[in-house]
Amino acid sequence: MKFSTSNEPLTIFSYSSLTDIVLLLVIFFLLTSQFVIQTGVKVKLPGSKTNELSEPAKMIVTITSAGVVYAGPDQTTIEMLSGKLTEMRGVSDEASLVIRADKTVQIDLVIKVIDAAKSVGIGKFTIETEKENP
Repeated sequence: MKFSTSNEPLTIFSYSSLTDIVLLLVIFFLLTSQFVIQTGVKVKLPGSKTNELSEPAKMIVTITSAGVVYAGPDQTTIEMLSGKLTEMRGVSDEASLVIRADKTVQIDLVIKVIDAAKSVGIGKFTIETEKENP
């Protein structure tokens, strides 16, 4: 049996290995896109029909229905919130704050959080909501 050999370059390209790599990349990005920075505190966010997706933020203040305030994952009080926000701002260079307040929280507590943030130089605030079903 005689095998033929030639020195000509291959004109046919196999896409099977390229398809495998692209599929693995798609799976990787789908899985890693689910890891969004959120605190472990459960709150029922107020609904909004015009809810916009926001970028993941590092400076998050969460207010539960019981009135407990969390700066990131750490529980704090309104009086100590300014100090906590100063620490958080030193770690990240963000100038905006995301407020995740339960829908049963009184507006007075949200105003106190905004005042504490303004006292440390944070001038941009976002109140997180969830999409309201029509």
